[in-house]
Amino acid sequence: MPSTPPCAMVIFGASGDLAKLKLIPAIYELAIEGLLPEQFALLGYARTEMSDEAFRQICIEAIGKNARTAKKMGANQEKLSWLMDRVYYHTGQYDKPEDFQKLKTRLDELDRRYRLQGNRLFYLSTPPNAFVPISECLGQQGLVERVQSGAVEHKGSWQRVIIEKPFGHDLKSAQELNALLMHSFHESQIYRIDHYLGKETVQNLMVMRFANSFFEPIWNYKYIDSVQITVAESVSADDRAGYYDKSGALRDMVQNHIFQLMALVAMEPPVALDARSIRDEKVKVYKSIRRFSPRRVDEFVVRGQYGPGEVNGKKTEGYLKAKGVAPDSTTETFVALKLFIDNWRWSGTPFYIRTGKCMPSKVSEVTVRFRSPPLTLFQKQCESPVFPNDLVIKVAPEEGISMHLNGKVPGGSMNIKSVEMNFNYASAFKKEAPEAYERLIYDALLGEQTLFIRGDEAEAAWEVIDLILEGWKHSTRKPEEYAPGTWGPRRAIELMEHDGRRWSRGQGEGEPIIACSL
Repeated sequence: MPSTPPCAMVIFGASGDLAKLKLIPAIYELAIEGLLPEQFALLGYARTEMSDEAFRQICIEAIGKNARTAKKMGANQEKLSWLMDRVYYHTGQYDKPEDFQKLKTRLDELDRRYRLQGNRLFYLSTPPNAFVPISECLGQQGLVERVQSGAVEHKGSWQRVIIEKPFGHDLKSAQELNALLMHSFHESQIYRIDHYLGKETVQNLMVMRFANSFFEPIWNYKYIDSVQITVAESVSADDRAGYYDKSGALRDMVQNHIFQLMALVAMEPPVALDARSIRDEKVKVYKSIRRFSPRRVDEFVVRGQYGPGEVNGKKTEGYLKAKGVAPDSTTETFVALKLFIDNWRWSGTPFYIRTGKCMPSKVSEVTVRFRSPPLTLFQKQCESPVFPNDLVIKVAPEEGISMHLNGKVPGGSMNIKSVEMNFNYASAFKKEAPEAYERLIYDALLGEQTLFIRGDEAEAAWEVIDLILEGWKHSTRKPEEYAPGTWGPRRAIELMEHDGRRWSRGQGEGEPIIACSL
């Protein structure tokens, strides 16, 4: 793998949960793999008063608890010591220029000590309201040099910024945030992160589609009946309901994670495997999504809220009883959509999407359902239908791909059952897949933007979401209550049953043997 250049990495919000759970462990894993340069320094920045030594201790504890290799076999003391020798902390506010001037002085000192060549990666692991003041202060205090359009970043020192989601809460706010970021950064310096894009299975979607000749000829409306995307969470929103009530499932999951999966499934082959070519094709997918009138939102979108009950041994009094949620809140904890991509490849093929809290299990997967043959001989003798073939792309918790085929059950009679052919990453490659943040931080250090979201891409996704949000403002239909531990409200099932289809998970799981008499 390519070696990363000298760099100072600054984590804003370094005392927060994301830094402890994901970012610091990911940096440690990169050190373990030898993917960090010798000329490297990590500087935590937050409002909490803390010494360098106190922050180093937090990093050591975070690595021991959350780094994937350290959890299994303990931390590598040699690599841990190497990394801690390069870890520092700086206290400051996110909107005070004088604090950023002090930060500049500190970074200049680290530049000289570790010969970092002025290269800096800023990670904004903060609440969204801090994105703009941080980026403005970085620009005003000379911590970043804005790359001019067409310039080659690597001729001199470089500065880049990673921004966590949510990237806006609607189209207008996303456009405003994009415009404000452009005051300090060029688009080539901005890395909008969606950790789903760092998952091995998500990255493998393009390899699966474009490196296997038997998929591409049938990857279209002629052979594919429908596409389903399920991102389910078994936990409730009770612990962070005050925050969640301002977003909901549509903003929290669909606009980013799920739309990214959909775009990779639906996109045309890019002309090259570079960031611009791939992201151009993803934008075309969003632009091709059929627009419907907000007045028709209830025909295509179902929203729900979990009620009182229990899932996986944890009880909840229901979303409307959670702390910080108004008794009449219409914020959805579940949403299901039916979308169409109006282009040559996908004409008339529905894309069904669903995501929610308090589902029976935590799972993220894409199901590509193929059309049934025009004549199925066995159906003449079978009371039950022969089930369609499904290609299931498993994103989480396990990563892999399975194909559902119809096969004969051994024995004298002609019994047919749906069987799986499985490919599992861990067993196939005898190697544990890296965490998503490991890959994404590594790519940002290299200046590789393919797995990050471009500004116009975020805006194109929000254009679709805005239509739904506008429709909900005028809809008289409130979110439907569903029981914890189920796959959502009844109307989500009816959304597909109305089309003569059904969900691949939660509706028809564990299909019975189809008994046929000849």
